Amino acid sequence: MLKNQYVQRFLKGWKIFIQNPLGKTGVIILFVFMLMALSSFFVPHINPMYDPMTGIDPNIKVSTGPSLTHWLGTDNVGRDLFAQLLEGAKVAFIVGLSSAFFSIVLGTVIGMISGYAGGIVDAILMRAADIIMVMPSLVILLILSSLFGQFNIWIIVFIIAIMRWPAVSRVIRSQTLSLKQRPFIEASRVAGASHVRIIFRHIMPNVLPLAFLYMTFRVTSAILVEAALSFLGFGDPSQVSWGMMLQWVWKSGHMFQAPYWLIPPGLSISLLTLAFYMLGRAMDEVLDPRLRKEGQS
Repeated sequence: MLKNQYVQRFLKGWKIFIQNPLGKTGVIILFVFMLMALSSFFVPHINPMYDPMTGIDPNIKVSTGPSLTHWLGTDNVGRDLFAQLLEGAKVAFIVGLSSAFFSIVLGTVIGMISGYAGGIVDAILMRAADIIMVMPSLVILLILSSLFGQFNIWIIVFIIAIMRWPAVSRVIRSQTLSLKQRPFIEASRVAGASHVRIIFRHIMPNVLPLAFLYMTFRVTSAILVEAALSFLGFGDPSQVSWGMMLQWVWKSGHMFQAPYWLIPPGLSISLLTLAFYMLGRAMDEVLDPRLRKEGQS
C-alpha cells in the first residue's frame, strides 16, 4: 500500500514536471548531451586519429578549421576537436553527477541524523557544516592543487563532494525537525521502531524529493568548478574535459584565432549547466504547489 502511494506521487510529480516548459527544455538539452557522452565511447573505434587524447591526424600539423574529416576542426597538434568535445561531455556527466550524488547522500544523512538526534549531536554536526560552508571550494581546490600538484579527476570529484554537503544538510535538518513532530513518527516510536528504522524508513522518503532538487543545482556547480579548475591549469592533464580544451586553446595562443576551438566547449558548459538549472526549477514547481498556481495565473 505504501509503495503504491509513492508510485502515485512519483507519477503525479512527473506529469507536473514534464508539462513545465523549463522541464521539457532541460530534458531535451540533457538528452542531447547524454547522446554526446555515449558517442564518446564509439568514436575512437571509427579511426585511431579520433582518439581525443592520443589520436593525431598525420596530415595536419597546425590547428585547422572545420572540414568533412574533422567536423569542428583540429587543435594545434592535429587532434580532432569534435572527439574532444564528446569526451568532455562524458567527463562533465561523471564529475557533475558523481560529486553531486556523494555530496547529496552525505548531506542528507548528516541532516537527518542532526535533526532527529538534536542536542549535542546536532550542535557538533551543524558547527562542522558551518565551518565547511564558509570555505570557498574553488579557492581550496586551487590551494591544494598548488601544494600537491594536478589532481586526478576522482580526487576532484571527492573534494567537491566534501565541500558541497553542508548547505544540503541544513535544509534536510530543518525538514527533519518538522517531520519528527508528526503523528506518524510518534506512532512509530510507540510501536517500538528503532531510531535507525524511523530515520531511514519514515523520514528519508519524505526528504528525498528535496534532496533530488538540490542535486540538480549541485551538478551545475560541480561542472563549473571542474571547468574553472582545468582552465586554470590544475585539472587532470590525462583527461580531456571542456575546461581542459579551453586551457589548451588559451595556452597555445589560439584564443582569438580559432573560434571553432574556443566556442564549442564554452557553449557546451553553458548549455549543460543551464539544462540542470532548468530541471531544478521545474522540480521546484513539483515540490511547491504555490509556484504552480503562480505559473498558471
